[in-house]
Amino acid sequence: MEARLNVFGSPLAAKVLKHLTSAGKVIAADSTLPTATRDLVLLRASQINGCGFCTDMHTKDAVHAGETSVRLNLVAAWREATVFTDAERAALELTEQGTRIADAAGGVPDEVWAKAAKHYDEEQLVALASLIALINAFNRLNVIVQQPAGDYQPGQFG
Repeated sequence: MEARLNVFGSPLAAKVLKHLTSAGKVIAADSTLPTATRDLVLLRASQINGCGFCTDMHTKDAVHAGETSVRLNLVAAWREATVFTDAERAALELTEQGTRIADAAGGVPDEVWAKAAKHYDEEQLVALASLIALINAFNRLNVIVQQPAGDYQPGQFG
């Protein structure tokens, strides 16, 4: 499989990706949202969106950060899995609702937001909502250009 566009060789794409990547770095560096939660959110949105490139990247990055294969293998079936905390489950539900926003009239239901708000403070909720929006942007770009998956190495992008 070959990408429709070379986003890594395009000067315009480089500028766009620089800003998207910078936003992600702010979330990682300046929020207290747990790393494991961030990794699960990134992976789940990427799975839903069918973004092989990001699914590959975020699975490998999570393993590199110490996440277990059991938890990673169960992200797609988190509702039936016993390996996630209540906070992680709330974040995964918010991720699904925020990613599938067009599937429900009125957007993310209040009860989904309320579950997340039980476990995360306001700044963490800002980080969580921003992370969901950001990964959806990355996923959509990669799916549109058919960015191939499988070759990512942890830390490859800094």
